[in-house]
Amino acid sequence: MSTPPRSPARRVPPRPSRRSPRRRGPRWAVRMSSALSVAVLAAAGIGHSVLTGLDSDLDRVDAFKDMKNRPRGGHGMNVLLVGTDGRDRITEEERRAYRLGGAPCHCTDTVMIVHISADRERASVVSLPRDSYAETPPHTDRTTGERHRGHPLKLNAAYAEGGPQLTVRTVEAMTKVKIDHYLEVDFTSFMKTVDVLGGVRICTAQPLKDRYTGLDLPAGTHTLKGGQALQYVRSRHLDGASDLSRMRRQQRFMAATIDRATSSGILLNPMKFRDVTRAVLGSVRADEGFGTDELLALGRAMRDFSPSSSEFTTVPVGRMGYAVKGVGSTLKWDDAAAGRLFAALREDRPLTAAKPPEEAAAVRVPVDPRRIRVQVANGTRTTGLGRRVDRALRATGFRTTGAPVNAPAPDVRRTVVAYDPRWDNSARSLAAALPGAELRPVEGQGATLKVIAGADWKEVRAVRPEEPPERTGTVVRGDEVVCGKEDG
Repeated sequence: MSTPPRSPARRVPPRPSRRSPRRRGPRWAVRMSSALSVAVLAAAGIGHSVLTGLDSDLDRVDAFKDMKNRPRGGHGMNVLLVGTDGRDRITEEERRAYRLGGAPCHCTDTVMIVHISADRERASVVSLPRDSYAETPPHTDRTTGERHRGHPLKLNAAYAEGGPQLTVRTVEAMTKVKIDHYLEVDFTSFMKTVDVLGGVRICTAQPLKDRYTGLDLPAGTHTLKGGQALQYVRSRHLDGASDLSRMRRQQRFMAATIDRATSSGILLNPMKFRDVTRAVLGSVRADEGFGTDELLALGRAMRDFSPSSSEFTTVPVGRMGYAVKGVGSTLKWDDAAAGRLFAALREDRPLTAAKPPEEAAAVRVPVDPRRIRVQVANGTRTTGLGRRVDRALRATGFRTTGAPVNAPAPDVRRTVVAYDPRWDNSARSLAAALPGAELRPVEGQGATLKVIAGADWKEVRAVRPEEPPERTGTVVRGDEVVCGKEDG
């Protein structure tokens, strides 16, 4: 891929190109996706004719004023993407429908570093937990005007004390990564953008229900519109992992948004693109150096961008519930692992090596196959079918008995997964490995699941468990977390 042409007057440090707006799949993510949309459209030859007025539509913020002693710039471009709660911009109807009650906290609900590689062929997104233990540099409180020495706090509180500037300074101090651009988004433009895109498709291996946000999704594939998408990326009470699992869903949503925008042709439709841009820009704030020329240059370089070009991770956490006097319970980063992660960003290296195609294509399931015991039965007259199915399931990780039997009737057409309803998550995980299999609950069957191989059996599909909620630092590519064709 060729290097993007450079604009005459470059207002940003390293190679200008604004690709990052597109990376943020959740609310902020969607914002970014619209900016990215601009870039992709530019690549299609639309250019300034459609982008006229973009600079004037963006609300500007001086996020780098008088900043000194900053980290040395590396290769590529780093965008600090923050999402604010934005409750003061939503309607009463939206507040009630999507349970967005409460006063705005004037703090950052989400903080991410989006790194665009120097060759513009890769985007690395690192989520920084909002409850991360942080120490601010000396600063002036933007509310009281009082001068503060550096002190500990939760990362998301830096915005309330010192706005974008203190947020940037705190992140740079923690990561030693120089931030080149700043983007700030809120609830309103997120919902509008998702709607203009026609919704974003996500898939979940288990039901998602959160009484705080009102999210209620059964297992399966869903196309989420604006309000429901906001519930999806905001939910923090689906499991014991709170913010960590929420960040993982946000990353998946970002990847799905990129997939939607790049595969649907929306970005190549000038009128639709105009609608997406307008929906987003009304609620975005960006630094002075983020402009049309940067977006155009980036767009020309990223014609072939896709979910597989992106990678997502959360900064490794070494200690949960790290108590700090006057601050409360925080998340303490794993200094060594986090240091390696941020060194990779500075050096413009991929965060992880590409996984083998078969592993990358594995379907995510709620229960680890190694915890699922399976008895295979041959429901056909085909000799040896039971053994083949048993071996294939075992190779995928399931705990088969290794001793398949013959089913009472040898005329089963459709493969069946028989299970005790108490082990329904295990049953769904097993069925995911057997495309087209029928799930059949059997009261009192016990913990061992039964597969009755039918005449339709063709293969066992690779599956892998969803990441444990408490685990951080795992890197995934965008094409690993979007729904596959077989999902809908």
